[in-house]
Amino acid sequence: MRQQITSWYPILFLSLCCTVTATQAQPAPNSKQHINDQTTISHETPLSKTPLDERLISEQQTQWNKFVITPHKPNYVLPIAYDSKRNEQIESDDNLEIKFQFSLRVPLVQGLLGENSFISLGYTQVSYWQAYNSDASAAFRETNFEPELMLTFFNNTRIMNLTNRLITVGVVHQSNGQSSLTSRSWNRIYVNFILEKQNLYLSIKPWYRFPEDKKQNPLDSAGDDNPNIEKYLGYGELSGIYKFRKQTYGFMLRNNLRTSDSKGAIQFDWTFPLHGRLNGYIQYFNGYGESLIDYNRYTNRLAVGIMFTNWL
Repeated sequence: MRQQITSWYPILFLSLCCTVTATQAQPAPNSKQHINDQTTISHETPLSKTPLDERLISEQQTQWNKFVITPHKPNYVLPIAYDSKRNEQIESDDNLEIKFQFSLRVPLVQGLLGENSFISLGYTQVSYWQAYNSDASAAFRETNFEPELMLTFFNNTRIMNLTNRLITVGVVHQSNGQSSLTSRSWNRIYVNFILEKQNLYLSIKPWYRFPEDKKQNPLDSAGDDNPNIEKYLGYGELSGIYKFRKQTYGFMLRNNLRTSDSKGAIQFDWTFPLHGRLNGYIQYFNGYGESLIDYNRYTNRLAVGIMFTNWL
């Protein structure tokens, strides 16, 4: 059931998000670096540290601090998120809404499978809020919940002109918390290869979906909520980031690799400094699977807002 939201709540939400999420915890004075320089640093001198080196060292210095929440994926709020196809598909929805993402990671065990390995738990939540749609009580249209368990290995293997810095094997569940005909969920195992060349980073992330039984009745709670989701989201994704000074340029590509009925998605990201640690963020998405409820609906969205924590 959609939650009723009063007309002043969007302003309160954005104020709280800017105040709480933008707060940066400082490392503990006596915190230990649990990964040596050979593991985390791909170059010989501190002056040649890459953006990934800086993130890894910063995380190692604070990850065991009980007052620190480590970001996982980017955290952002996009108060202007315009989908030109939204109202054409569902008349009760506005094309303009608020999109925001909250993502964190918690370390669990380090060195279980060698000194260059660690296990962590991640959680990501993405919400789509029809905050400007007073006719529909300014309801939350969709929220996706994504917990995952990850085993990561630090690596420095050379592949052509790239360096494979990280390999992560993960198990992930994603669902939208709804029931009956609007329920969406799937479970996957993936391998993510992070490749680096100076300020360019590539992520090659194939996945396998765990099969589910077919529903005997669409109203059944048990069974596959979205049996053809691979047709739209494919079997993996390729993404990348290029860091130029204080700006970052990113992309994401997905495709089902079918010649007769090709479907997928593309996303472009641009972040730039605003004030302090706040960054402006422009996101463009075109294709299928931006959210679970819309996995088989075409989306064409341009969004503008603020990013609190980035990949790098």
